[in-house]
Amino acid sequence: MEKPKKIFTDLVDKAVAAANSMHRDELLFSYKGIRYPITICSPETFKALESFEARSDDIVLAGYLKSGTNWLSQIINDLIAVSKKKTQGRESNVNDEELGEFPYLEVGDAEKYERMTKLPCPRFMVTHLRPENLPKSIFKNKVKILLLLRNPKDVATSFYHFSNGIATLPSYETWDDFFTDFMTKKLAWGCYLEYLSEWNKYIDEENIMTITYEELKENRALGVKNIAAFLGIPLTEEELQFVAERSSFQSMKKNSENTHGAFGDVFFRKGVVSDWKNIFSEDQNEKMDKAFEEHVAGTKLGKKLKYDLYCKA
Repeated sequence: MEKPKKIFTDLVDKAVAAANSMHRDELLFSYKGIRYPITICSPETFKALESFEARSDDIVLAGYLKSGTNWLSQIINDLIAVSKKKTQGRESNVNDEELGEFPYLEVGDAEKYERMTKLPCPRFMVTHLRPENLPKSIFKNKVKILLLLRNPKDVATSFYHFSNGIATLPSYETWDDFFTDFMTKKLAWGCYLEYLSEWNKYIDEENIMTITYEELKENRALGVKNIAAFLGIPLTEEELQFVAERSSFQSMKKNSENTHGAFGDVFFRKGVVSDWKNIFSEDQNEKMDKAFEEHVAGTKLGKKLKYDLYCKA
């Protein structure tokens, strides 16, 4: 796994170095009405992504920024590794270690999708994109999508700290300023509540499984077991425990320098539920509650989030 990890850390290091020489207002660009970080995404990449040809055995992890995608990536990568060990007789004339790509589908150069045609099965990809901005082939070929959800107040809180910890995103002098931008759709990857509303249209598709950050925190072993079943990977009790233990927050934070380089502590800050209570004002709580009610509350996805349990003071 050293080569893929190096690809991840090299891209992040290069992006941060470029961002450090840019003005705050230059860090984001707009594509089809949504903003993205210019140092890791580009219009050319998005254009090339439209014609990306998904395979039916691809695996996609979809989750908004700071919903726990790094955490779930660890689990899924370990499950794929377990699966490959069980089928080591498979024929392959490519070296998995030599063909690694940055895992986030929309991040990188426009030529990455051509290189990805050489990757062995199953290809694992992560995305923060809304469904309408994903390649149509993902839905046409019924790719298995694990949709990760997290309560919006904790997403906002984590996003705020992340923005102030990494140069590729605009930093904020105050939480109040960030909250205003979060609620007025001015952040990278767009509005989270709109993201939830759009993904709700796909929640009944048989190739899509939803899982919440909160339920995974409550019972990680059960979450791993359910994900493995969705991906069709049988696990022994020993393998289940191995994957669950490696994906504990403590274990991942301890290893974060190896997996995420100098910014490991930024990617893995607290990993808790209800950190929003330390930062939201009463007025901000009311504004978020109202927006959630308008966009998501009556949907199946909204019910899955258990908003009253995790987001009411």
